[in-house]
Amino acid sequence: MTTPIFPILILNARPAAGKSELIDYLQRTPPEERRRRFHVGEIDPIDDFPMIWTWFEEDAILEKIGHPRLHTDAQGYFRWNYLWHVLIERIGLEYQKHARDIPDYHQQYTTLIEFSRGSEHGGYAEAYPHLPPEILSRAATLYLRVSFAESLRKNRARRNPDRLDSILEHSLSDEKLIHLYEHNDWEQFSAADPRMLHVGAHTIPYAVFENEDDVTTPRGEALGQRLEETLNRLWAIHTARL
Repeated sequence: MTTPIFPILILNARPAAGKSELIDYLQRTPPEERRRRFHVGEIDPIDDFPMIWTWFEEDAILEKIGHPRLHTDAQGYFRWNYLWHVLIERIGLEYQKHARDIPDYHQQYTTLIEFSRGSEHGGYAEAYPHLPPEILSRAATLYLRVSFAESLRKNRARRNPDRLDSILEHSLSDEKLIHLYEHNDWEQFSAADPRMLHVGAHTIPYAVFENEDDVTTPRGEALGQRLEETLNRLWAIHTARL
């Protein structure tokens, strides 16, 4: 009998907290082991960072050829805060296309949705309602918890100036990280219930992966053991909801 899997896992955290490294670890894990230990199938990642980077590139091109920037100002900040919500809507649209076009999608794949949100641009409380019902009714959330100081440290450490478009090597300036992400509403967003996030009429199982000691960067067995324990705890909450 095939091991059942999460249909959708939402990964939230501060920037550089370890979300992308965790996905990389899962992608490197043999498929049968990944299903058995983590209840994760074939991985279909949907991350809003490539969408953001495309906007940066388009704005740079527009400026180069003498036209106004569409999404960001000259300092690289969004011109309008609602663009953060556009990104969540885009995540939902990508998911809907994948679920439409891939046969037996949820029997084969776990959709891994990755995004960070700071209080300055609405936080998780404003982001989650922009996910479509098809996601909210199926998803479970894994939150990777680190302090802002740890987020700042890792953001500096992973910077590769030659690959700023890279999922694993991009970073923000200290100024932007402080402005956009120093304050985070996760604790308030999750405070009402130790097992479920409440988004309108939907309840979403969640668990917290503690990563202040940074087990994600080495991608070793310490990560595997903690991830297995945390996802099995989340799986129990998820299956109890069904």
